[in-house]
Amino acid sequence: MAKDLTLNYYRIEKAIGYIVTHFKDQPDLDDIAERVNLSSFHFQRLFLDWVGLTPKKFLQYLTVDYLKSKLYETHNVIEAANIAGLSSQSRVYDLFVNIEGVSPQQFKSAGQGLEIWYGYHATPFGMCFIAITSKGICDLHFIDENRSGNEFALFSQKWHFATLTHRPDLTQCFIQKIFKPGSGNQEKLNLLVQGTPFQVKVWEALVNIPFGSVRSYQQVAGEIGYPGCVRSVASAAGKNPILYLIPCHRIITREGTTGNFQYGRIRKQSMIAWEMASLAV
Repeated sequence: MAKDLTLNYYRIEKAIGYIVTHFKDQPDLDDIAERVNLSSFHFQRLFLDWVGLTPKKFLQYLTVDYLKSKLYETHNVIEAANIAGLSSQSRVYDLFVNIEGVSPQQFKSAGQGLEIWYGYHATPFGMCFIAITSKGICDLHFIDENRSGNEFALFSQKWHFATLTHRPDLTQCFIQKIFKPGSGNQEKLNLLVQGTPFQVKVWEALVNIPFGSVRSYQQVAGEIGYPGCVRSVASAAGKNPILYLIPCHRIITREGTTGNFQYGRIRKQSMIAWEMASLAV
């Protein structure tokens, strides 16, 4: 089941990459399906299972003009919610997330005395590596299956004095909570992060971007009180240790392009459009 979910995502990612690259040519369903070696019928069914929309309807969420319009819509939604004390429609899908920085001593000692459990799991966006402690989630990255060893090595460098144990039975329940939007789960997820005060401030601002919405790097820089530090905001977003829960994929350029992402622009576009489409289903 996990293998099928992962394979299906990579087929979808390849198809989205083709659609984006050949957007002006307006490829039809047969064209796109051929690129992922599926019949039109099976590809459309695969896409519907993934997001609940046909590829043609999904395409609207990938356009620059649409994303640019969403930048200002997001600003108005957040502002109105703050004034009225009400939740927007997208908040039904939002997770309650709290960010906690590790203590200075734990930061210096690379997690000495901390017990960490980790696992690899299938998600709607491919395989992921997740690590948790008794205090909360401390890592979440998307990976390719053949890079799983490298991902663990990179993680263990940051926490090399902690006790690391492979416990997918413990981490699986967190994956269910994270990737089931609209399931009605109100449990708060605590995130334990290693970062500078500025990085943590940026990550907290990203958490406040609603599900299915986007903000520009300039908007986030202004919101945290550093309007001249756009590049620093982009750098902090790129060092995000807990992907998806700290939604750096929701930050784009003010021109409406998605910008860079450590796991590729196509995956970032897939994540943004999947969230927006989920609200429309």
